[in-house]
Amino acid sequence: MDGERLFCDVALAARIERAEVRLVVESSDAARARRGDDVGFARPFAGGVASFAEADSPYNKVAGVGFDGPPDGLEEIEAAYAELGAPVQIEVSQLADASFGGHLTDRGYRLENYENVLGRRVADAGFPDFVRRSGDDELETWLAAIADASVVADTEGLASHEEFSRETIVDALRDMPGMLRFTAEREGEFAGGAGLRVADGIAQLGAAATLPAHRRRGVQTALVRARLATAAALGCDLAVVTTQPGSKSQQNVQRLGFELLYARAILVKGASAASSSGAESRQAS
Repeated sequence: MDGERLFCDVALAARIERAEVRLVVESSDAARARRGDDVGFARPFAGGVASFAEADSPYNKVAGVGFDGPPDGLEEIEAAYAELGAPVQIEVSQLADASFGGHLTDRGYRLENYENVLGRRVADAGFPDFVRRSGDDELETWLAAIADASVVADTEGLASHEEFSRETIVDALRDMPGMLRFTAEREGEFAGGAGLRVADGIAQLGAAATLPAHRRRGVQTALVRARLATAAALGCDLAVVTTQPGSKSQQNVQRLGFELLYARAILVKGASAASSSGAESRQAS
């Protein structure tokens, strides 16, 4: 990090990707613990993780790779996904080893989409009056409200390559360990919500959704400010968020000082991720 602007070099990208790996591993493990079985896996691979949490989960992916050599052992990873009837979806940062993508395309992987990783230094932007922390006693209500808002997609920007069911969104958010929950209210009713997770000094902003009737009313801006204030109080030095390229979410966070750090290419082999995973809970403003 240099001056007032963020400069994302390989070391910073690797740090962010390590935090993403922790999120995927812990969430994947939590899904198996919730079900009470050992179906699936979260195993180290190429410096990152290969995970299968459960059918249709957003945690079914290979993440954080490309910073620690070539994808040795990829055949075993592919076999593990094939045994569960799932495609292999690999996310590769544009700052990863340039040869990593070549290894994948040589094995028949196709580029399916991109997602953008944005970041900014953490500073207390003030906690908005109409946003509050959501307590554990409100968990089920909060999960239901976020799921209801998430299934009505915002049509601005590029469409996601994934579409998740309401049930999948609820389970994925429930399985995200250590997530702090926030609720925004307008006119006495739930307008939107968002989550914050802290890993190694990085504030990961995600699980954001606004009900259609309250969109374009500053709800997500307020939720970002609330999470930045909380991250500052928790001693974080960096906040990151993942968005669809050209989306309203990206525009909102850029207005609040987030800068584009890098993109992730999403490469898939096997059945389309859209048809097999059928999206959030992946990070989005």
